[in-house]
Amino acid sequence: MIRVLLADDHAVMRECLLHILMEAQSFVITGQAADGASTLALVRCTPADVLVLDLTMPAGGGIALIERIRAIRPQLRVLVLSMHTEPHVMERAFKAGAAGYLTKECAGADLVDAIRKVAQGELYAGLGAAERQPRRLASLTRPRPHEALTSREREVLQHLAAGESSRRIADALDLTPQTISTHKKNILEKLALANDAALVRYALRHGFDCEPDKH
Repeated sequence: MIRVLLADDHAVMRECLLHILMEAQSFVITGQAADGASTLALVRCTPADVLVLDLTMPAGGGIALIERIRAIRPQLRVLVLSMHTEPHVMERAFKAGAAGYLTKECAGADLVDAIRKVAQGELYAGLGAAERQPRRLASLTRPRPHEALTSREREVLQHLAAGESSRRIADALDLTPQTISTHKKNILEKLALANDAALVRYALRHGFDCEPDKH
């Protein structure tokens, strides 16, 4: 069974999606959210394989939400289901880390197919122009530098983006300040950044400014 999260600010839309996926009998819905903030909270604490995400939601929706989600749960596959049909919106979504893009004009069978494909690690674009240009699609989804970070390095980066000192991060993660310094050095090298200020700017730009997990 593929575990799916649904994020859309319209309850009727979520009910329709739920009905479609339950009819397909190969999905389990593990959670639902109605805005950007609740989507981040859901992603943080709910196991899932795929998130079906509406871009136009209140309280922190939009393209930036994709990067925030990827910063919290890099293994979660994000399938955008949007009213926006413009190719440039789709391109921005893929650049932010989405694994798939569908418009709300799609049929239920397309949604089912898209979820299955992105869950298997494939890319899916429901816009005809993108489907005819697989190389172009692949170029939009090249791994970003921070995807090479370990889970611990991601945690450290998230705390740094929140403006915390090495001592405070060490206390939060039950590590020594020396270990935090080593992690920071490794992060700088992997991201090809020159100093701490550049590291924090990178973290904020890529959505690592969410509240760190509590330990």
